[in-house]
Amino acid sequence: MILHKSKTQALTFFIPQEVDGLGAPFIDSGISAGFPSPAEDFKEQRLSLDNELVKNKEATFFARVSGQSMIGAGLEDNDLLVIDRSIQPSNNKIAVCFLDGEFTVKRLRVDKDEVWLKPEHRNYPTIKIPHNNDFVFRGIETKVIKQLH
Repeated sequence: MILHKSKTQALTFFIPQEVDGLGAPFIDSGISAGFPSPAEDFKEQRLSLDNELVKNKEATFFARVSGQSMIGAGLEDNDLLVIDRSIQPSNNKIAVCFLDGEFTVKRLRVDKDEVWLKPEHRNYPTIKIPHNNDFVFRGIETKVIKQLH
């Protein structure tokens, strides 16, 4: 998977570009988190992360998280989000939105014709979206790729 990069003030975006013939080694038998399995059971195949992470290639993009407002949802600074524009926004989904000239990732709260963007950190306020606001829904987060420290 090759990613083309662009940056805004709050998020860094990546657009996937498919490359034929690439794939990392993949151990299909699983890796034990308890007692080690015998080496004779080791099987190696090739795995493309495009096939695992991206369900709708034309509607998918990636963005890197910047900040701590979604830490309660497991989204930490520098994590990479997989975002699908084809998924309809609905209550309780984590969405990437464009609000007042900036991109943000928050949990959607939808009630009748009102929309709120709810952070998952108590130090950040919930944002009610007024009807006359510069607000654009960009996509729903489907996967997160964690940065291990």
